[in-house]
Amino acid sequence: MENQFIKKNQYQIGNAVVTQHCPSNIALIKYWGKYENQIPANPSISYTLNHCKTLTEIEFIAGEDFSVQTYLSGKLELKFSEKIEKYFKNIENYLPWILKGKYIIRTENTFPHSSGIASSASGFGAIAKGLMELDVLFSNQQMDEEALQKASFLGRLGSGSACRSLYPGLVVWGKTEEVAGSSDFYAVPYPNDEVHAIFKDFNDWVLLIHEGEKSVSSTVGHGLMKTNPYAEQRFQQAHVNFKKLKEILRIGDLPAFIKLVEHEALTLHAMMMMSDPAFILMKTGTLEVINKIWEFRKNTQLPLFFTLDAGANVHLLFPNGEGTASIKNFIEQELMQYTQSKGVVKDEMIF
Repeated sequence: MENQFIKKNQYQIGNAVVTQHCPSNIALIKYWGKYENQIPANPSISYTLNHCKTLTEIEFIAGEDFSVQTYLSGKLELKFSEKIEKYFKNIENYLPWILKGKYIIRTENTFPHSSGIASSASGFGAIAKGLMELDVLFSNQQMDEEALQKASFLGRLGSGSACRSLYPGLVVWGKTEEVAGSSDFYAVPYPNDEVHAIFKDFNDWVLLIHEGEKSVSSTVGHGLMKTNPYAEQRFQQAHVNFKKLKEILRIGDLPAFIKLVEHEALTLHAMMMMSDPAFILMKTGTLEVINKIWEFRKNTQLPLFFTLDAGANVHLLFPNGEGTASIKNFIEQELMQYTQSKGVVKDEMIF
């Protein structure tokens, strides 16, 4: 499968500057646990966000000794530079020209760093798109669907969830019988005509409960799944939940959607607590917000619910429609107090 991305193109490289942007995404069915070369242990599905993006300019200077300088919001970041250098070396088999020059990469996010929004996904997604733009430029090809699929493949090798950020709407990564064409090697869009209209106009407001670095990185957390006694049951559960979700999306069963999405979020954090060593990324404010959401939903019957990434911050999900104003008022009046510094990122899903 990976060999399909090794092309025998003729390349004529030269100095070039390309600019790309890529949104972040939030998984509904979570990916937690992976095999060698960023192969997921279970399929996942995510919503692509609209406003939370990484903007990246790649300047390629042909003929120079290979090196990477990476600037994040104008500041030279040596750690990121080293990480991207290693990444470029790992993907030389798919882009044979990639080590034949010097790179100056300027990148910035439209959202706060370490805010519970997957900056690695949007970051590597933007870099992969930029590399494919250079690839088609140097080989005199076209940026088509095949090139976008290769960008998804390359993004995955940098950050697993990056492969999902290359497409709008609901996006699937990981082989599953429920979605034709799904793959462990790249992401595919979920069929738009199999999604009820109620799921196509959603808000995602991210409460910034904790804005610092996580105590345990996602890379370490994924690795701990190798010895987690509940890992295999979790991987099987994800397949079962995918089957359930497919029908939920088709018929527009919002209560069932809420139940499944919240359960997936809590399962993700349960896996962390059952790792060896165990770790907890939720904070007191995370739990306070969850309980407040449950109480609000019980009292009002309004569809405000949550999901969590691998961190303390809470993604508040709710559709536009009747009751939206009441939901927004509740968030601002009752939930903002649990944030670290009154921080919230207001986003939405795009199709």
